[in-house]
Amino acid sequence: MLLLALGTGLPGAIATILLLVYGDYTAKTVWTVGGFVAGVWLLGAIALRERVVRPLQTLSNMLAALREGDFSLRARMSRSDDALGLALLEINMLGETLRSQRLGALEATSLLRAVMSEIDVAIFAFDDAGALRLANRAGERLLAQRFERLAGRQASTLGVAELLSGASPRVYDHAFPERAGRWEVRRTTFRQEGKPHALLVITDVTKTLREEELLAWQRLVRVLSHEINNSLAPIKSIAGSLRGIADQGTEGSTGAQEDMQRGLDIIESRADSLSRFMSSYARLARLPAPNKRAFDLGTMVRRAARLESRMPVGVQEGPTVEVIGDPDQLEQVLINLVRNAVDAVQEDGTSACVRWQVDERFVDIQVVDDGPGISGTTNLFIPFFTTKADGSGIGLVLSRQIAEGHGGSVTIENRRDSRGAVATLRLPR
Repeated sequence: MLLLALGTGLPGAIATILLLVYGDYTAKTVWTVGGFVAGVWLLGAIALRERVVRPLQTLSNMLAALREGDFSLRARMSRSDDALGLALLEINMLGETLRSQRLGALEATSLLRAVMSEIDVAIFAFDDAGALRLANRAGERLLAQRFERLAGRQASTLGVAELLSGASPRVYDHAFPERAGRWEVRRTTFRQEGKPHALLVITDVTKTLREEELLAWQRLVRVLSHEINNSLAPIKSIAGSLRGIADQGTEGSTGAQEDMQRGLDIIESRADSLSRFMSSYARLARLPAPNKRAFDLGTMVRRAARLESRMPVGVQEGPTVEVIGDPDQLEQVLINLVRNAVDAVQEDGTSACVRWQVDERFVDIQVVDDGPGISGTTNLFIPFFTTKADGSGIGLVLSRQIAEGHGGSVTIENRRDSRGAVATLRLPR
């Protein structure tokens, strides 16, 4: 920059000196004017160099500070009326932005560390070689050691290697150094410095599962007690009456024999009803796992609609789509929903139909009727609750259980556009 400035002023300086030397001037004038021109020429070149090089040096120092992570430096000679000053202003603004971002990242990291330390869930991070790189306080308590002694150790030596493979999430019975029990294991992956890491989350679900198990047993005992008592109460009463008839010894009495026969019929009927109830309960408990395969949805819907013999059930064609699932179980769900719709139509209505629609994530199969609708949805999916005289109360429960086994759901609600109800079987694509 200095040489360029000197070269720029060199022609003018030479021309001035030649004019002074060959002109009609005294020696004093020549030396005075020549010295002044030379001095201005050199000082101007040096000033120009400083004006350009110093901001560049400042800019270089600022960039070096940013590279080193020091966001506190600011350029003082930053002006917006020239290009270098504008560059320095932008560097100042970049430093302020990076400082704010780093402060936010540090605060977020601090919050994450505080949450991880206080949360009552064991969290571990392993690198691609299976070495432990992170553990929170719950993880330290679970392994009964401080992280300083755990860091860098292999998952196999810590006794958690088998948790890094298999399905996720899953419930796992395992004995850790701190305690044994049932644990929910969740696993995911992330990258740090370009290398894959495994994040392992272990939650103690022993107490929760025991509470749920106790609640399930209480519900089971309550339902069984209710149904069995409903059968045993009349059986006990009729058995007492029959014993009275037998004690009277009225073998030849026609009325006594008829009473005896009627009582035995009632006892037989209640016994059969109790047997059917227990069979229905066993059917719910022994639902097999779905045998999933690809099948055409439209074919299954049309077949289920044709199976209803009491009245024609319409089918509104939707897009052609293949679904992965157990067609036998899902067809049973549709049959149950169609049967309910036809029951509602025969009570007070004219028509029922089945339709389906598809989006990017789900397939919705809807059974629509124009019956009286649903007065209350609270007890729809309670086992053995039914409003029908010959209903078993397990159709909708079984349907929902099948749908959830496929990762879907069953919902029933009143129609918004007109009277009636719509039952929706939602399945994942």
